[in-house]
Amino acid sequence: MASIKYNPNGQKGKITYNSDIVSGIVVMSLQETEGIEMIPSKSKGIKICFEKEGVFVDISVIAHYGYSVPDLAFRIQQSIKQMVESMTKYKIAKVDVHIQSVLFPSDAPSHEPPAEPADETDDKH
Repeated sequence: MASIKYNPNGQKGKITYNSDIVSGIVVMSLQETEGIEMIPSKSKGIKICFEKEGVFVDISVIAHYGYSVPDLAFRIQQSIKQMVESMTKYKIAKVDVHIQSVLFPSDAPSHEPPAEPADETDDKH
Protein backbone atom coordinates (compact mmCIF):
# COMPACT_ATOMS: atom_id res chain seq x y z
CA MET A 1 0.00 0.00 0.00
CA ALA A 2 1.01 3.61 -0.42
CA SER A 3 2.21 5.35 2.69
CA ILE A 4 1.20 8.99 2.61
CA LYS A 5 2.39 11.38 5.29
CA TYR A 6 0.92 14.86 5.38
CA ASN A 7 1.60 17.70 7.81
CA PRO A 8 -0.83 20.65 7.70
CA ASN A 9 1.77 23.02 9.27
CA GLY A 10 3.57 23.29 5.93
CA GLN A 11 6.39 20.90 6.75
CA LYS A 12 7.58 18.60 4.04
CA GLY A 13 5.93 15.20 3.99
CA LYS A 14 6.92 11.90 2.52
CA ILE A 15 5.07 9.92 -0.11
CA THR A 16 6.05 6.38 -0.98
CA TYR A 17 4.45 4.13 -3.57
CA ASN A 18 4.07 0.39 -3.36
CA SER A 19 4.73 -1.64 -6.50
CA ASP A 20 0.98 -2.44 -6.54
CA ILE A 21 0.24 1.25 -7.11
CA VAL A 22 2.60 1.38 -10.08
CA SER A 23 1.22 -1.94 -11.34
CA GLY A 24 -2.31 -0.52 -11.16
CA ILE A 25 -1.25 2.49 -13.21
CA VAL A 26 0.33 0.17 -15.80
CA VAL A 27 -2.90 -1.90 -15.96
CA MET A 28 -4.93 1.28 -16.45
CA SER A 29 -2.58 2.34 -19.23
CA LEU A 30 -2.94 -1.02 -20.98
CA GLN A 31 -6.73 -0.96 -20.68
CA GLU A 32 -6.77 2.38 -22.48
CA THR A 33 -4.61 1.07 -25.34
CA GLU A 34 -6.73 0.02 -28.30
CA GLY A 35 -5.81 -3.17 -30.16
CA ILE A 36 -4.55 -5.34 -27.29
CA GLU A 37 -5.79 -7.73 -24.62
CA MET A 38 -4.06 -8.42 -21.35
CA ILE A 39 -2.71 -11.90 -20.61
CA PRO A 40 -5.30 -13.83 -18.58
CA SER A 41 -3.11 -14.68 -15.60
CA LYS A 42 -2.68 -13.62 -11.99
CA SER A 43 0.17 -11.26 -12.88
CA LYS A 44 -1.68 -10.04 -16.01
CA GLY A 45 1.62 -10.35 -17.89
CA ILE A 46 3.20 -7.46 -15.97
CA LYS A 47 6.59 -7.47 -14.24
CA ILE A 48 7.91 -4.34 -12.54
CA CYS A 49 11.42 -3.86 -11.15
CA PHE A 50 12.56 -0.79 -9.21
CA GLU A 51 16.25 0.04 -9.73
CA LYS A 52 18.51 3.03 -9.18
CA GLU A 53 18.22 3.96 -12.86
CA GLY A 54 14.41 3.97 -12.71
CA VAL A 55 11.52 1.58 -13.13
CA PHE A 56 11.89 -1.34 -15.53
CA VAL A 57 8.58 -2.66 -16.86
CA ASP A 58 8.14 -5.95 -18.72
CA ILE A 59 4.75 -6.38 -20.43
CA SER A 60 3.25 -9.36 -22.25
CA VAL A 61 0.04 -8.77 -24.23
CA ILE A 62 -2.12 -10.25 -26.96
CA ALA A 63 -2.51 -8.16 -30.13
CA HIS A 64 -5.75 -7.89 -32.07
CA TYR A 65 -5.55 -8.90 -35.73
CA GLY A 66 -5.17 -5.95 -38.09
CA TYR A 67 -3.01 -3.77 -35.83
CA SER A 68 0.64 -3.05 -36.56
CA VAL A 69 2.76 -4.79 -33.91
CA PRO A 70 5.53 -2.14 -33.89
CA ASP A 71 2.92 0.62 -33.56
CA LEU A 72 1.18 -1.22 -30.70
CA ALA A 73 4.46 -1.73 -28.86
CA PHE A 74 5.41 1.94 -29.28
CA ARG A 75 1.98 3.15 -28.07
CA ILE A 76 2.20 0.83 -25.03
CA GLN A 77 5.68 2.13 -24.16
CA GLN A 78 4.66 5.77 -24.52
CA SER A 79 1.41 5.34 -22.59
CA ILE A 80 3.06 3.55 -19.66
CA LYS A 81 5.90 6.09 -19.51
CA GLN A 82 3.55 9.07 -19.59
CA MET A 83 1.05 7.71 -17.06
CA VAL A 84 3.54 6.39 -14.49
CA GLU A 85 5.75 9.48 -14.62
CA SER A 86 2.80 11.88 -14.41
CA MET A 87 1.09 10.02 -11.53
CA THR A 88 4.14 9.10 -9.41
CA LYS A 89 7.63 10.38 -8.64
CA TYR A 90 9.21 7.49 -10.56
CA LYS A 91 10.99 7.68 -13.91
CA ILE A 92 10.57 4.86 -16.39
CA ALA A 93 13.96 3.50 -17.41
CA LYS A 94 12.73 0.86 -19.85
CA VAL A 95 9.50 -0.76 -21.07
CA ASP A 96 9.89 -4.13 -22.80
CA VAL A 97 6.80 -5.25 -24.72
CA HIS A 98 6.24 -8.90 -25.66
CA ILE A 99 3.42 -9.71 -28.07
CA GLN A 100 2.52 -13.27 -27.04
CA SER A 101 -0.05 -13.99 -29.74
CA VAL A 102 -2.56 -12.47 -32.13
CA LEU A 103 -6.29 -12.59 -31.48
CA PHE A 104 -8.04 -13.24 -34.80
CA PRO A 105 -11.70 -12.24 -35.30
CA SER A 106 -12.86 -15.87 -35.17
CA ASP A 107 -11.06 -16.27 -31.80
CA ALA A 108 -12.79 -13.28 -30.22
CA PRO A 109 -15.95 -13.85 -28.21
CA SER A 110 -18.95 -12.59 -30.12
CA HIS A 111 -21.00 -9.87 -28.50
CA GLU A 112 -23.44 -9.60 -31.38
CA PRO A 113 -26.78 -11.40 -31.47
CA PRO A 114 -26.92 -14.44 -33.73
CA ALA A 115 -27.84 -13.71 -37.33
CA GLU A 116 -31.42 -14.35 -38.31
CA PRO A 117 -31.92 -17.30 -40.65
CA ALA A 118 -32.17 -16.40 -44.33
CA ASP A 119 -35.64 -16.47 -45.86
CA GLU A 120 -35.89 -19.66 -47.87
CA THR A 121 -38.79 -18.47 -50.04
CA ASP A 122 -38.13 -17.81 -53.69
CA ASP A 123 -39.71 -14.60 -54.99
CA LYS A 124 -39.10 -15.52 -58.65
CA HIS A 125 -42.38 -16.56 -60.33
